Amino acid sequence: MNDPVQALFQAGVLKTTDFPPNSRYHDVPTRQLVRPDGTVVVYLARRFVPPPERFALLQEHSVAQGERLDRLAARYLGDPERFWSLCDANGAIRPDELVETVGRRLRITLPEGIPGPFGD
Repeated sequence: MNDPVQALFQAGVLKTTDFPPNSRYHDVPTRQLVRPDGTVVVYLARRFVPPPERFALLQEHSVAQGERLDRLAARYLGDPERFWSLCDANGAIRPDELVETVGRRLRITLPEGIPGPFGD
């Protein structure tokens, strides 16, 4: 095997997922594919976008002209790299669609599966 990263995965030296806690891929497991020649390829399992109803609403935000999703994530979630949380909570696959329309109401939610303060 010529790939040292693959070798470290196989030996169990590297965690199966090496994504930071604020990554949308943090809890996504890896899988292995064994090619006909015996080469093992480690890959990330598919991540499905959760349905918006799995998120407890905290408040809504009305999009203003020129707003950026990373800045909204920093404001409401404390981390601009968690913009994907806003995408998930609003059922968006393409992040830019959330801030394209002035006046669009964005759902600001708790993380997936955590019940809200009002028993959601």
